[in-house]
This record gives sequence, C-alpha cells and structure tokens, in this order.
Amino acid sequence: MSRTLITFVSMSGNTEDIATILKETLESEGQNVSYAFMDEISIEDIENYDNILIGSYTWGDGDLPYEAEDFYDELEKGTLQGQKIGCFGSGDRDYPQYCEAVNLFAERALEAGGDVFSEKLKIELYPETDEQILECQTFARNFLKWVEKGKVDSHVS
Repeated sequence: MSRTLITFVSMSGNTEDIATILKETLESEGQNVSYAFMDEISIEDIENYDNILIGSYTWGDGDLPYEAEDFYDELEKGTLQGQKIGCFGSGDRDYPQYCEAVNLFAERALEAGGDVFSEKLKIELYPETDEQILECQTFARNFLKWVEKGKVDSHVS
C-alpha cells in the first residue's frame, strides 16, 4: 500500500478543514494517510511518501503565506521524482489572484520532478456547504484513482 502525506498551512482553519475532509475520504478508501502542518515537516520527511497532497491558503493578492515560504523554497532543492503530488487550498474571490498559492505549489512540485495531478482543488473560504464537501471528497477520490492508474500503467510498460 502506498503512503500518502497531507501537508498544509492554515491561518483561520479553512485549509485545515479541507485537509481533514481529504484525510477522512482517503482513509475511508483504505489508504494509509499521515497529516502534518507544513512548517513542522522537512523536505527529507516528505521524500518518504509515495503521494503528497499540498495545501495552502492564498495571502493577499496571490502570495504564499509566510508559514509556507520555507517549505516552498525547500521543494526547489529536493527531488520529488516518482512521487504523485496533488494541490489544494482555500481562497477568497474578492482578491484578484484567487487560490494562486495552489497554482504556485503545483508549478514548484512539477519543477522538483513530481508527477503533479492536473486537477486542483480550490475552495472559496471554507468547505461549509454539502456541495463544497462533496467537491473535496471527489478530489480525494479522483486523486486516488489517478495514483492507482499510474501504478497499473507502470506495471504494463
């Protein structure tokens, strides 16, 4: 069984709520999931996982939050070769760069050699409606299907 890490930053709890839904959904699918705040984990730690879900809120006009900057910078140094990466986050549509941190992390993970899931989860503020919760659950299941498909494809080659 593959090991999945969900790492995130959350100031008001919005991104943490998303991370919790993702964790619960993946665990309900039988996955081994670890959960860590981004500022408490190092690049060396994440290299021990097969799959990584990276979550961040977007600060100001499309900036990474302060708590995410070190982790973001470390991704440049580390290699994510062979790891499946998914990105998610929360944002506010009142700002011009809605959920830009999600895009920034996806681009950085790709540059670091990760295999990045094309679907990105972006939630307005926090997942409070049934529709938003379902969107989080669907993202988690789609990520898992994508990971499993990659395993099948790699065995076929």
